[in-house]
Amino acid sequence: MTSIKLKLRMSSNCDEAGILYYQVIHDREVRLVSAGYRIFSCEWDRKHGRIVVSPVCSDIRSGELECIRENVRCGLDRMRDIADVLEASGMPYSAEDIVCRYNETAADVITVFGFIRRKAARLRRMGRNRTAGTYMEALSSLMKFRGYVDFRFNSFDADMIERYEAWMRMRRLCRNTTSFYMRILRTLYNQAVSEGLAREVNPFRNVYTGIDKTAKRAVTLQEIRRIKELDLSGEKGLEFARDIFLLSFCLRGMSFVDLAYLRKTDLSNGFVTYNRRKTGRQLTIRWERHMQLLLDKYNSPDTRYLLPIIVREDGTEERQYRNRMLLINRRLKKVAALAGVHMPLTLYVARHSWASIANAKNIPISVISGAMGHDSESTTQIYLASIQTNTIDEANQSILKDL
Repeated sequence: MTSIKLKLRMSSNCDEAGILYYQVIHDREVRLVSAGYRIFSCEWDRKHGRIVVSPVCSDIRSGELECIRENVRCGLDRMRDIADVLEASGMPYSAEDIVCRYNETAADVITVFGFIRRKAARLRRMGRNRTAGTYMEALSSLMKFRGYVDFRFNSFDADMIERYEAWMRMRRLCRNTTSFYMRILRTLYNQAVSEGLAREVNPFRNVYTGIDKTAKRAVTLQEIRRIKELDLSGEKGLEFARDIFLLSFCLRGMSFVDLAYLRKTDLSNGFVTYNRRKTGRQLTIRWERHMQLLLDKYNSPDTRYLLPIIVREDGTEERQYRNRMLLINRRLKKVAALAGVHMPLTLYVARHSWASIANAKNIPISVISGAMGHDSESTTQIYLASIQTNTIDEANQSILKDL
């Protein structure tokens, strides 16, 4: 008779997590196999030999425990399947045989969550942090849909993907957002197919993976002047958000990620030179008086960076700039209200506004494209697609006034 159970080896330090392992007993022979996870004693039901979720656990930890519970359940099922096969063979076998077969097949069983994490980690090692970040965003959304329960690629089918899309739409995510996650998952699924981990089918055939046209938003030069002239000296947070918006505009619509990673050494001899993190293209901008006036208001801390957006160089730089971007965008909504700008103001609006105003001044699209670091003029045309519509709307409004 074979006994296979999940056990927890407690740590001698009560503040440290213990090690989960499988105990295999056959004909009084005992073998132990690490499950690859650690949990705390309060997360373990010793009487029933199972993982429990404490009511005081955070949502993140609860999700992690659900994921661990599902993964170790899969491990137990696989080990018991191996024991059943050996028993049915009629040949003598030992606990060591069960463990050996389990270890031989362990590398072949890769879960979806684990696969995505592995791909994201590889991208980070290659310095492709932006793509790694999008992979982890997609993973976070998928984990929430799954209730943090991991699964294998043989369950990755069209029905599940359709339910996932419906789940996102019920949470009022727009089609472009759901499509964003679907396209990332499709890329990852295709990679799994190429590695022999998934079947060569198309589970995304019934969900939307296109890109809807969206209204591009820009403010006028007069509105930017009103934003610039606001007295925000008593609101340091709002003032900083406003100044970063203005600096982005002055720097030809420089994206926030490029602003955040600007180094002090990038500003030299009256020019700022940097490589766009999105495309790698190098841009050089003449440093003007407006830019210096904004920079003079802020003393950057002891880091290599020009602006106090990333203030610590401790491996959390990407998280710092993302958190600061969210905070600035929230504060820009208040800035817009104070300036009488009837449009949700974001850092992206600064970039689009520069392109729109340049276009209105009859600057050639080829020049605007080069100034913004676009790979082609067609990308710039997308930025400017709404300008003509806005002009027509204004003309129509003036006609209707005469009715």
